Amino acid sequence: MKTPHCLVFDSGMGGLTVVSELEKQGFSGRVSYAADTGFFPYGNKSDAELTRRIPAIARGLIDAAAPDNFVIACNTASTLALQVVRAVIDIPVVGTVPAIKPAALRTQTGTIGVLATPGTLRRAYTDALIHEFAREKRVLTHGSVELVEMAERFAAGEPVSDAELKSVLDQLILQPGGDEIDIIVLACTHFPLLRERLSALLPAGVQLVDSGEAIARRVLSLLPDNAIKAEAGKVARGALYTTGASPSMERLVAASGRFGFADFKTINPTDWL
Repeated sequence: MKTPHCLVFDSGMGGLTVVSELEKQGFSGRVSYAADTGFFPYGNKSDAELTRRIPAIARGLIDAAAPDNFVIACNTASTLALQVVRAVIDIPVVGTVPAIKPAALRTQTGTIGVLATPGTLRRAYTDALIHEFAREKRVLTHGSVELVEMAERFAAGEPVSDAELKSVLDQLILQPGGDEIDIIVLACTHFPLLRERLSALLPAGVQLVDSGEAIARRVLSLLPDNAIKAEAGKVARGALYTTGASPSMERLVAASGRFGFADFKTINPTDWL
């Protein structure tokens, strides 16, 4: 039987946290990675720009990489364009949504924090998740593009100070009622790159939750039984695709070895758009 091939896509390197989670959850196959480095970050782009770009990029990447399934490892992209992408490609597409539901189930104080990009927070999809799963909770939010940049810098080995991180966290936990937050949703796949750093700066007892495990389990549910193994840690790496030179691309290349990627391919999406 053909070895399953999963292509994970993000605007930058945040989706590498999903690659790690796939490995942890027991995916047996090959994982390729694609980052739209030429248009990074997505969190401050307009809906019109992203709605036009993301489905076209997805279709082009599918043609280039020929995967069996496609993971949009980006909350901003998923909450805006997931259904459109599913309509234009003919393989299973797994999206990423903020982990509002598990946070609402786990909170003891009834107050949830959400760290996301501004793009994710302004989506009707995010509002609908909060209404469906957390309407009886107090939900405090903060959108930050700066934290995305910090995550990429940190993953690439560049310095990120506690003061920088705390300046973002304070925008959330110093809101009225913020002292009651006992769980924070990391609603951007970049943010788990900073999980340990963020945890160390938060008040004792505040938990962090993200969507990585749920994404990995959904991918596994789409595969034949023999593509799931008991022992994690042996996922084969395919190519790493980027869409253009940028500081994000430089950081991705710098961090890629730690995540096992060595075959770099730069593609020009102009013909797809």
